[in-house]
Amino acid sequence: QVQLVESGGGLVQAGDSLRLSCAASGRTFSRSVMGWFRQAPGKEREFVAAISWSGSTTDSADSVKGRFTISRDNAKNTVYLQMNSLNPEDTAVYYCAAGLWGIGSLRTKPDYWGQGTQVTVSS
Repeated sequence: QVQLVESGGGLVQAGDSLRLSCAASGRTFSRSVMGWFRQAPGKEREFVAAISWSGSTTDSADSVKGRFTISRDNAKNTVYLQMNSLNPEDTAVYYCAAGLWGIGSLRTKPDYWGQGTQVTVSS
């Protein structure tokens, strides 16, 4: 079992940066693939980024490549999403997710979800 709590969301202006954190509890965190998803108003939830349990492999959506970076600190049971050059299209509720299998599996069906944190980018 893994419990996930996101933090770091807020209201920023276009071009600003923001770092989201996801604190995880549970004995399987260090062996879990972790990721971030987002859901904008009126849209389906979409994959943003993922990272392997060791941190050696990452994956991200084309829409955020070069702007967002996912990382993790297994000693702190925390995964991060550094978001740079934010634009209004990045406005969404951001969800942390965990999976017990590979990144490919996480992208389609995570095993655990956090409650989400709102990110709003004004123009």
